[in-house]
Amino acid sequence: MPPASPSRSRLVGQPLLYAISVFASLGVFLFGYDQGVMSGVITGPYFRKYFNEPTALEVGTMVAVLEIGAFITSLAAGRVGDSLGRRGTLFSGAVVFAIGGAIQTFTTGFWVMVVGRIISGLGVGLLSTIVPIYQSEISPPDHRGALACMEFTGNIFGYASSVWIDYFCSFIESDLSWRIPLFIQCVIGAILALGSLVMPESPRWLIDVDRDDEGMRVIADLHGGDPEDLVAKAEFQEIKDRVIYERESGEGRTYAVMWKRYKKRVLLAMSSQAFAQLNGINVISYYAPRVFEEAGWIGRDAILMTGINAIIYILSTLPPWYLVDRWGRRFILLTGAVVMAISLGLTGWWMYIDVPETPKAVVFCVIIFNAAFGYSWGPIPWLYPPEILPLTVRAKGVSLSTATNWAFNFLVGEMTPVLQELIEWRLYPMHGFFCVCSFILVYFLYPETKGVPLEEMDAVFGEEELEERLEEEESERASLVSRRSSRSRRSARLPGASGQGLVSRLLGRTDGRASYEPIRDGDE
Repeated sequence: MPPASPSRSRLVGQPLLYAISVFASLGVFLFGYDQGVMSGVITGPYFRKYFNEPTALEVGTMVAVLEIGAFITSLAAGRVGDSLGRRGTLFSGAVVFAIGGAIQTFTTGFWVMVVGRIISGLGVGLLSTIVPIYQSEISPPDHRGALACMEFTGNIFGYASSVWIDYFCSFIESDLSWRIPLFIQCVIGAILALGSLVMPESPRWLIDVDRDDEGMRVIADLHGGDPEDLVAKAEFQEIKDRVIYERESGEGRTYAVMWKRYKKRVLLAMSSQAFAQLNGINVISYYAPRVFEEAGWIGRDAILMTGINAIIYILSTLPPWYLVDRWGRRFILLTGAVVMAISLGLTGWWMYIDVPETPKAVVFCVIIFNAAFGYSWGPIPWLYPPEILPLTVRAKGVSLSTATNWAFNFLVGEMTPVLQELIEWRLYPMHGFFCVCSFILVYFLYPETKGVPLEEMDAVFGEEELEERLEEEESERASLVSRRSSRSRRSARLPGASGQGLVSRLLGRTDGRASYEPIRDGDE
């Protein structure tokens, strides 16, 4: 009885889990808002007048320079997340973001705006890296996908909110028409910073840094508040055993060790984020009003069409809440890539033929594209990397995948205004081609992770990693022996550990790497 009484004064169980998910979603709401806010601002007459009719390159720089800051801190977020913890990194990212938003709001010219966008990007880089890690480490395996998809819905809700705020502020006949949308960034950042102070820390991070009592308390709260709960104790022990195993095996935590031992997983994580951008979403997110103006919608009508598109975009993110832990990650990514490729191809075709029906047809194609992205390549690349990477290198691996997102985000954001002028309608089928490439990549290389506990993710990737570790240990022992005499070096090489590894790598792909079977109690 006594242990139960403290839990009455705080959220526990499912209410706590969903409260954490909703609040963590504010972090992705924030950078969703920041991605969308410039799309309506850059077409406003007062904005263009204030910045002396900026060129396409200047517009692209003001929009895309945010990704430079995000790229820098997303690389650093791995170390920051491991040292400050997940919650401390959330707080730091929110504060930095709010400062950048204030500089943008009170900008006095082009270069001050650029500085403000870079500083906001520094905050976005921390948040976009740490929120998916935090969410995956808090969530139970059978709900992990759904909660991550709810989080992405928060991102798109942020984007949609920025579009509609841009639209309503466009009726203001002064510079406030673009300063108010930028100021709202500061408000959101401040709310997130304050909220992060009362959110619980990730139990996996707490256990990893030997704060076991605190980690057990968080796990118990997530399971209903009873510290004697058998399921909570079993989860704690599984995480602790994994941490001890990784320490005793001498598994390093550097980027070099991560790349050497988990290269395949890191490349898969990075590719998911790269194709999320190459598939064309930010052509629409950053420049939707310009796309619609190109198709024939002018001025405020273009922002209105963007707002309608954003509402449907939000709705498209809802089905994965239910489907991602039932259909799995692979099926959703594959079907999304097909629909997106067709939609982008048709968008380019309608712009090419340029008939009276083109404006409405382009709006329809863009809406279908956004809906397909919101259902597939929007949420899954944020869910997949923290799932497939082990705890020892999770923060660093996710930081690399997120940095990949922002690098390609910058590339697309910077080049889109220029390419819209240079290659015109051909821009859209070009991104459609990348959708086809992403389909091929997922079909042949991405394993399914639906329902797999994070501590058992090695089973999804087969036995190759274990063999490689044994080979490395044997080769290290052989190299030590080789320093003593040439005879011992020859005898060390005769067993041929490296030869066996080559054969196993050549033949080991036939062992059904993706056929995961959960570990049962009797198997231990």
